[in-house]
Amino acid sequence: MKNVVEQLANYACYHRDGKNIATHFVGIPLIVIAIVALLSRPAFEFAGIDLTPALIVVALAVIYYLFLDLALGIVMGALLYGTLILGSWFASMETVMWLTYGIGLFVVGWVFQFVGHFFEGRKPAFVDDIVGLAIGPLFVVAEALFMLGLRKRLYQDVEHLVAVKLPQMPPIKAKA
Repeated sequence: MKNVVEQLANYACYHRDGKNIATHFVGIPLIVIAIVALLSRPAFEFAGIDLTPALIVVALAVIYYLFLDLALGIVMGALLYGTLILGSWFASMETVMWLTYGIGLFVVGWVFQFVGHFFEGRKPAFVDDIVGLAIGPLFVVAEALFMLGLRKRLYQDVEHLVAVKLPQMPPIKAKA
């Protein structure tokens, strides 16, 4: 399994343009909220807990993030807990509204993603490595922390590895 530096650096190689990163700050949270909302039905009570597909997916994601980096995993756990609350709220709506919001947020989130990759001139990271779908939310949180001047050593390690990996990537496509 790749460590957090390798995962973030691999993802960062596809995300060097500031406009692309900015679109990810909008698109990725929308997609995550949409997925959690759509997976918040059905709910089954088990040991006094409302068990949903969303809870299972979030729990697995948080475990993965904790293995990659304890501090980032804790932050991701807190944020994803918030999406579970929001997803539960969406799931309590009538079916048409729940689906409209869930699918609508999902589509709008992906529009932001693809607009960002148009600016970047590179395909999304998950095209080459499906794990990129799980790393995207972690990347956004890590980038926010880096922008706040936090996790400087992690930032330096990621950027060092990006400098090594980036020249090995296919050239950026020219924009029309």
